Amino acid sequence: MTEPFAIRKPKSDDPQSSSGNEKVIEFIHVRKSFGNKQVLTDINFELHKQQNAVVLGKSGTGKSVFIQCIVGLAYPDAGVLKVFGTDILDGVEDEEDLIKIRRKVGFLFQGGALYDSMTVKENLEFPLKRQLKVPSRGEIKDLVLEALESVGLVEARNKMPAELSGGMKKRIALARTLILKPEIMLYDEPTTGLDPVTSREISELILEMQEKYHISSIIITHDISCAKITANRIYLLKDGVFYAEGAFDELEHSDDPWIRAFFE
Repeated sequence: MTEPFAIRKPKSDDPQSSSGNEKVIEFIHVRKSFGNKQVLTDINFELHKQQNAVVLGKSGTGKSVFIQCIVGLAYPDAGVLKVFGTDILDGVEDEEDLIKIRRKVGFLFQGGALYDSMTVKENLEFPLKRQLKVPSRGEIKDLVLEALESVGLVEARNKMPAELSGGMKKRIALARTLILKPEIMLYDEPTTGLDPVTSREISELILEMQEKYHISSIIITHDISCAKITANRIYLLKDGVFYAEGAFDELEHSDDPWIRAFFE
């Protein structure tokens, strides 16, 4: 089948080789239940520096719970979860140390989660003003401008969220996350609800952020085009475990019908 547009691929299919194989996130036998429902049964996973990892799986399999564990929106029942080499479940003595680690992790929610009562500029200023060391007014202005330039929406700085299209809201939400200079980005369904052209633009932007800022990312998606554009490695979640992992082309041509169904 002919592609409707040129697919831009990550620069390397194996970024670990150029980053000293440094792990920035590691799950070791992590489990998570909600009541009697076992969501994550035995999760083992590694994200390496400057790598884009895409997680695929059917609805309700725990993909969002998986990344929520990293930022404390869900708390695992058992296992080891390391971020930048520190076990954030059992290896952090001081709450402030945990906050410092999590400040290096950005989270892009499905809906963007912009504050409706604030302008775009005010939305971007908000996380800066909540830092322990608040930048000066001039620094805040420069950081807001830089973040908006990175997503190509400087002209939208005085607009309200209600005035933005779905794609613009995603870009502004990404800019608000990037303004704190995260080393890791977590994307929860970044192209959901967008038309194919805008979805491609958001996918290209994720790849651009990886290349420009050397960000390591986990991307939760149902969008195979997004996975093809952004992924260095793909993980397939089934029954609470990662059933398979590999490069896009490798999984696309798998002999396993369950795996192949995602790429048809």
